[in-house]
Amino acid sequence: MLSLLSPARAADIILETVKALPTERVPLPDALGRVAAAAVRSPIDLPHWDNSAMDGFAVRSEDVGGNCPVELRVVEEIPAGGFPQRALARGQCAKIFTGAPVPDGSDGVVRQEDTTLLAADRVRVNDDRDARANIRCRGEDVRLGATVLTAGSEIGPAQLGVLASMAQERIEVHRRPRVALMASGNEIAGEGETEAILSGEKIASSNTYTLSAMVQQAGGIPIVMDVARDDPDDLRTRLLAAPEVDLLLTTGGVSVGDHDYLRPVMQELGAELKFWRLKTRPGAPVAFGLWRGVPWLGLPGNPVSTMVTFELLGRPAIRVLLGHSLPFRRAITVRTGEPIRLQARLTHFLRVMLEDADEEPVARLTGSQSSGVLMSMVKASALLVVPEGRLNVPAGERLPAIRLDETRHVSEAPY
Repeated sequence: MLSLLSPARAADIILETVKALPTERVPLPDALGRVAAAAVRSPIDLPHWDNSAMDGFAVRSEDVGGNCPVELRVVEEIPAGGFPQRALARGQCAKIFTGAPVPDGSDGVVRQEDTTLLAADRVRVNDDRDARANIRCRGEDVRLGATVLTAGSEIGPAQLGVLASMAQERIEVHRRPRVALMASGNEIAGEGETEAILSGEKIASSNTYTLSAMVQQAGGIPIVMDVARDDPDDLRTRLLAAPEVDLLLTTGGVSVGDHDYLRPVMQELGAELKFWRLKTRPGAPVAFGLWRGVPWLGLPGNPVSTMVTFELLGRPAIRVLLGHSLPFRRAITVRTGEPIRLQARLTHFLRVMLEDADEEPVARLTGSQSSGVLMSMVKASALLVVPEGRLNVPAGERLPAIRLDETRHVSEAPY
């Protein structure tokens, strides 16, 4: 029998096993949230030429600096999308609009509100505050050959904008992982068994919905399989008929009960078991291994345990498959808002609400911490990490917490 592992060691084993998926080139609109598979260097300067940051008049600063008010001759108009046709000589200016290239000879753009138009070809500059100002220089955003995106970078709206500015129509990214989801249990209702749920004869497969949503939020593509019965033959049949995927997630059937057949069936089918059971609460019965070359993560059946262990182990695995180099949400330091008493010397992940405070956020329990109380996750904004061995935590204790909406990530498990 494999020994119980700490959650951090379990996370290490998963990261040692799971690798980034092969790459594909996708159109920019399909690249949002994906991970760049290779560095991208700019083929051009951005902006491509010195251009105006204002609507106004391109001037020679020596004509206006210290001389205002001063009258200048307007020699041309340069709209956005147009290009100057001549260089400026002494005493000349050009009417110009934001984004248009500035003419040779100009080194400033006087904003329109600091001028008075005297005639179609004459303007008076009333203030010299814009001498040598309001010009965006060629390459001040991006230089030709500069790296604008490193391998492993997540592509967000700003990155898409930069890529589009460089006329990049496609980008090489890691493929999104296909994730099969299979719940098991005789008590779980299948599709169309609404009356059985409402009458109390069976329970809904809430895990299927929560996991499907969590997989999508992590960047994976969920593929929901039919619910399997607590029967070795049914489990075997459904597993052998599973679609080709990059990760198999199962819920239930991996504990030590008389009807927990999933783990032995997986091993019978040739799965290489890497670990089974963690020193955590909730979520001790967790299995991980390889089956037919695909990572398999067997999560507990209780709804809260399913969600917590997916957050700790399943989500990082999907991020690695996507090509992320930082798989784990970072932890922040919080203070407990109440005394906490625990029954087992395990690493606990308690569902808490975080309240703003002058120094560090205050964590308060969401109520019952039973692994079957799904509302504890509905109310939770973070998982409070109580290290192994702690049975009593006083109010005011400083502990790590993992915000469930945290967008900053780290390379190592923060628990």
